[in-house]
Amino acid sequence: HAPSAERPEFRQSPPSPRRPVAALTAALHAPLLALRPRASDRSDLNVRSLRLPNNADKMSGTVPMSMTPMQIAKRASLRKLSNLISPVPADIDVAQSAATVPIRTIAAACGLSEEDYEPYGHFKAKLSEKIGPKLQAERGRGYYVVVAGINPTPLGEGKSTTTIGLAQAMGAHLDKECVACIRQPSMGPTFGIKGGAAGGGYSQVIPMEEMNLHLTGDIHAIGVANNLLAAAIDARVFHEMTQKDEALFDRLCPVKKDGSRAFAKSMLRRLQKLGIDKQNPDDLTAEERTRFARLNIDREKISWRRVVDMNDRFLRKITIGQNPTEKGHTRETGFDITVASEIMAVLAMTTGLKDMEKRLGQMVVAPDMDGNPVTADDLGITGALTTLMKDAIKPTLMQTLEGTPVLVHAGPFANIASGNSSVIADEIGLSMVGEGGFVLTEAGFGADIGLEKFMNLKCRSSGLKPHAAVIVATVRALKLHGGGPAVSPGKPLSHAYLNEDVELVKNGVKNLTRHIENTKKFGVPVVVAMNVFPTDTPAEHAAIKEAALAAGADDCVLCTHHAEGGLGAAALGEAVAKACEKNKDAEEFKLLYEDDTSIKAKIETIAKELYHAADVTYSEEAEAKIAMFTEQGFGKLPICMAKTQYSFSHDADLKGAPEGFTLPIGDVRCSAGAGFIVPLVGAFPTIPGLPTRPAYYEIGIDEETEMVLGLS
Repeated sequence: HAPSAERPEFRQSPPSPRRPVAALTAALHAPLLALRPRASDRSDLNVRSLRLPNNADKMSGTVPMSMTPMQIAKRASLRKLSNLISPVPADIDVAQSAATVPIRTIAAACGLSEEDYEPYGHFKAKLSEKIGPKLQAERGRGYYVVVAGINPTPLGEGKSTTTIGLAQAMGAHLDKECVACIRQPSMGPTFGIKGGAAGGGYSQVIPMEEMNLHLTGDIHAIGVANNLLAAAIDARVFHEMTQKDEALFDRLCPVKKDGSRAFAKSMLRRLQKLGIDKQNPDDLTAEERTRFARLNIDREKISWRRVVDMNDRFLRKITIGQNPTEKGHTRETGFDITVASEIMAVLAMTTGLKDMEKRLGQMVVAPDMDGNPVTADDLGITGALTTLMKDAIKPTLMQTLEGTPVLVHAGPFANIASGNSSVIADEIGLSMVGEGGFVLTEAGFGADIGLEKFMNLKCRSSGLKPHAAVIVATVRALKLHGGGPAVSPGKPLSHAYLNEDVELVKNGVKNLTRHIENTKKFGVPVVVAMNVFPTDTPAEHAAIKEAALAAGADDCVLCTHHAEGGLGAAALGEAVAKACEKNKDAEEFKLLYEDDTSIKAKIETIAKELYHAADVTYSEEAEAKIAMFTEQGFGKLPICMAKTQYSFSHDADLKGAPEGFTLPIGDVRCSAGAGFIVPLVGAFPTIPGLPTRPAYYEIGIDEETEMVLGLS
């Protein structure tokens, strides 16, 4: 990292003349603050590189007095990057050298009032989850575009960067209303291998260090809620094992000083489930008291696990209860990474606070000794979980380097969870942009998992229909799929990836063409975005374009947004707009399977139709779980496959477009609150491990300026 005085500088194009500050202040719902560096960046050493040129003059001049506050704010926020550095500096250097617009200006440019959001500092704000219907009534809904990719290398192929670059192109260069909807990054990858998820180069969400670290605390809220439920399960099992029926009931419904008892509000759903229509605990018979007080959880089959938002492989399997105070009641369990928690999936799939409370209450934590599902409602904990999640349900408004709005919300991984940002964020975004505008929503990893789950889970639940899909591809990844040498983080790329090899590319394009063909099975037009690297050649690009168009893509566009910002994705923006306008009513959209087919039939449809497996096998544990979930009434839920992102198959080393393999299902979980069944393909870990040289070696703080160093 260069010393702050030597950090690379880039500038935005000078803004158009504006009204004087006083006029702007009167016009907007709140004072429009001039662009300024973040508070942590305000040393004399840094201000020169962080400010726009002619900053003192940017608020001078005049604009037509007929301009609305929204138009004024938009002119204050949107800017085109210029004087860019080549080669592109480190992501954090680019981000910290950028002028960041106060979030109230971004909100005003979106037509939001102060009642619609809560500022979190100067550059982030929480949007009310309730504003979508109001905005939709005023503006209608925009086009819905999902951004996915081919099976990536471990280095990533720039899907987040493409999403942000495309948003910058449409908003700042093509003069279209556009909102990008992306997931909040987990800090596991941030400190592990992959790094953050704010984009890269000159296509980023800023402040990137705030996004990649704690943001507004949503993942922490999920972790606390998840672990509160885990603690409640084990505590309840312990108390039921160490107390008799009457003592247990008396502690759950204690006698007050006046001699009366009362059920807590959180207990009423369990009473309703049991068919006990009584409001006074004293009216319950002895048999009813026992049924109410004893959940009889089968402790050997507890499925709810604790979580932590870090890559810690040694927590995959642990033994709890070893302290003498737990009286020998030990059991084996494990941790997942926080973004794999069902509570994260609930956040991603919910439509509002009431719906979230219902989903949280429906989460199944274990069967009882008779095989019946035990839920969060049975534990009386739903209200507490909802309270912990009351702020997390609100998407976070941020901005790109070119001042276009971004909604950051939810963060489930696509390989082990639902892999998409929230339904709420997408709904708000579609209403913010209005008719003719564009929402770009990112689906995690390759289209075989992230996009498939977007279609079969997210769109099934929300009822929304996508107008187009963008599939991001790189020469590097297609060479890997064509038989190129292994790509490993921290190791130099092989000669094959640094020099032209058209035949290797041609051998690998079958991975891209299968993703195109799969996406078209959902009735959605495809635009391929070729994310350009400096080592690519025109001949390699030509081979990719020829194959993509032959497979049915509407277009295949070269993109240089990493090096050029929105300008480098302008052609992609035009192609996406054209595809959406041709598919205005999304009449061809369809799901891959029906709700009423069996769990196995759904698994096998995905495996055979999208992965091209010849057969599916199930472990004894998976067979037993499928039978249990079907018996419990969850057989009609859709499927959320947990599978490697590096291959269509279960084997990460099986590249290209494999077919004829047998897909092994090692285990199956039920996410009844989120609304899907999760088959684990093979022995698939749900918490990653750290590599030999994790990213945390590069991360630190400049003690003088308090600026974060080394994030990527």
